[in-house]
Amino acid sequence: MAATVHAQQPPAAQVQKSEPALAPPGAQAAPPAAAPSWQQGRSAAQDKSTLHPIAPILTGRPASELPIDKLKVPAGFKVEVWADGIPEARSLALGDKGTVFVSNRNLSDVYAVVDRNGKREVKKVLSGLNSPNGVAFSKGTLFVGERNRITRYDGIEDHLDNPPAAKVVVDNLDPEKQAGHFWKYLALGPDGKLYYNVGAPGNIVMPAYYQATVNRVDPATGKVETVAHGVRNSVGMAFDPKTKDLWFTNHGRDWVDDDTPNDTLHHLTRKGMNFGYPYCHQGDVADPEFGKSRSCADFDKPALKLGGHVAPLGMKFYTGTMFPAEYRDNMFIALHGSWNRSNKQGYSVVRVVQDGKGGVKMVPFLEGFLEDPKADPPMWGRPVDVLVLRDGSMLVSDDYNGVVYRVSYAK
Repeated sequence: MAATVHAQQPPAAQVQKSEPALAPPGAQAAPPAAAPSWQQGRSAAQDKSTLHPIAPILTGRPASELPIDKLKVPAGFKVEVWADGIPEARSLALGDKGTVFVSNRNLSDVYAVVDRNGKREVKKVLSGLNSPNGVAFSKGTLFVGERNRITRYDGIEDHLDNPPAAKVVVDNLDPEKQAGHFWKYLALGPDGKLYYNVGAPGNIVMPAYYQATVNRVDPATGKVETVAHGVRNSVGMAFDPKTKDLWFTNHGRDWVDDDTPNDTLHHLTRKGMNFGYPYCHQGDVADPEFGKSRSCADFDKPALKLGGHVAPLGMKFYTGTMFPAEYRDNMFIALHGSWNRSNKQGYSVVRVVQDGKGGVKMVPFLEGFLEDPKADPPMWGRPVDVLVLRDGSMLVSDDYNGVVYRVSYAK
């Protein structure tokens, strides 16, 4: 069912136009503005490229405007709109009492979706935050990962109309106000620690020691440890319910070619693994610039190549019982979809199956968002994160439309 929206959205900003100021006689012209970080790394032959990132519809779209009938899932499954009216719906977290928390990246809010008297309601519970992309929930506490810090909101499910004040878990995570990949993803580990990413500050650059990493912080003490290096931008992490190992997605660099490098899935088997950025990509492709000084043999390999520029984001292991038995403990990954590719791909949810011998394979699951691979934009929706509900169904967020879908199964 479509949700009832209780928070009013601000009107679109008004753009003021004026005549440019005239420089005084003899003054030197100001240097040209720096190119945006997503253009960094283009070759001279790519300078005229029209490829560009795809912005979400920040006001969202109602479910009634979406071609839901185009979505395809395996036989026996059903997909429907679970909630709309959540502008730029990004990461998902499930509260102890069934509240679903939904984050933003470009905006500044966190929403709560609740069932009250048989009706689903969307409530804006936090606002004025700094790119609060990451959310995780444990033992009554909502953790929020902003670009510069991680905070906690204790007992928030009992106070959705008047949330408690934020308590800082760790701060100063973006000391240089980096231009690229500053948003955080959160995952709670079996050790009780919060795992999060610090992305590379640009497309292909030499990162500082704390960038291009996966880290963890103890919420009780604020102590931070780096668990993986050479990770360009991971915006999805989950722990295997059997082995307790961390798996995470990663975005390869842009501006090499349509198919290189692949975006990747990684399996962390020991603390301190290094997956190669900026020297090596996808485990076996030396970077055209930085790769001259290092060998790909020096670095750890990805568990799976997911495809060129498919933009894997959120992921979860399926721990429910609604889906058929063969889906149990599979990984589900939201592919946000490519922009740095002449023929776009991704824009789907895939499942990754382990064979018990260390091998993994990728299988399509939810498709139909991609309409024309050469169009601009090529799709009508973009998956971001997945979440398993207590009844065994699965939610999928879509930041392009501000919508959350539900996938269920009936025998």
